[in-house]
Amino acid sequence: MSNQFAPLKNDTFLRALLRQETDYTPLWLMRQAGRYLPEYRATRKGAGSFMSLAKNPDFATEVTIQPLDRFKLDAAILFSDILTVPDAMGLGLYFEEGEGPKFERPLKDEKSILDLKVPEEGSLQYVFDAVTQIRRTLDGRVPLIGFSGSPWTLACYMVEGQGSREFHGVKTLMYKRPDLMDRILTLNAEAVATYLNAQIDAGAQAVMIFDSWGGALADGAYQRFSLKYMQDVVSKLQKEKDGKRIPCIVFTKGGGLWLEDIANIGADALGLDWTVNLGQARARVGDKVALQGNLDPAVLFAEPDQIRREVTAALHSYGKPSAGHGHVFNLGHGISQFTSPDAVSVLVETVHEVSRQQRQAS
Repeated sequence: MSNQFAPLKNDTFLRALLRQETDYTPLWLMRQAGRYLPEYRATRKGAGSFMSLAKNPDFATEVTIQPLDRFKLDAAILFSDILTVPDAMGLGLYFEEGEGPKFERPLKDEKSILDLKVPEEGSLQYVFDAVTQIRRTLDGRVPLIGFSGSPWTLACYMVEGQGSREFHGVKTLMYKRPDLMDRILTLNAEAVATYLNAQIDAGAQAVMIFDSWGGALADGAYQRFSLKYMQDVVSKLQKEKDGKRIPCIVFTKGGGLWLEDIANIGADALGLDWTVNLGQARARVGDKVALQGNLDPAVLFAEPDQIRREVTAALHSYGKPSAGHGHVFNLGHGISQFTSPDAVSVLVETVHEVSRQQRQAS
């Protein structure tokens, strides 16, 4: 498989994840391929729907590459959705205009949970085809990130049937019938590990687990129902492919309370949301893992000078990188669809410029 891919020209992102020395702080942006880009909106209109876009490797490749053609980003991320796995488990993912994802057949009773099975082989082949096509199209430009939702986050959607603010359904199940909750999470962990390993086989050079709803859990419940199953996934991931290390990033939105716990599950890097102080996070986790994050996406609505100040403050908060530590700059969550591409240009240029100056300072 590796012979079909060009040598990597810019490995700064991978080196930072592995806590090796870099000339500057690399960056990419969560949701960097998305509605804030006019070219994305044009491609999505041509595709007809989000799922038509995501399930067509040509479209997925096109929109994955679009932000790299605008900005000097240090990584590409597969264009897909975290809910492809439960969709392949038969729950029927769909999107309504102006609303988030929904499932036609959510897990509403014991029978539906007991009947749940991991995805059939081949049901997610369109994702793996997209990974390979994107990797070839990148031609060694920057590394490609594959990803999945965490077992807990997938379970939230699978039980609620859609996004939620209060998670009544999934939390009721968790407390009333932890045995059924464990069944969902066990199957999800198996499916996610298989899914990410297949992305690695297809060409992904790093993988990320998005625990978008882990922060909705109480202390104790988080470790029991989210972190435990992420650790299970991480333990099953390929650590190398064709002689190259494949780093893994885990990101729990709202997980600042549990950084030390998350740092112990075997991942290479922790994603941080904007509520966490980078310098304090670095002190807390030491040299166990690299850090990724964590500018508030709303900063990009400010004027250019203010964006530069906030980016510079974040870089200085992390401090001067040193051997055994690693930092990948990112937002603390996905970029807003209302963000100006010009603001992203300011962000990217500032990260590269200021982080180079940091390293050159005595």
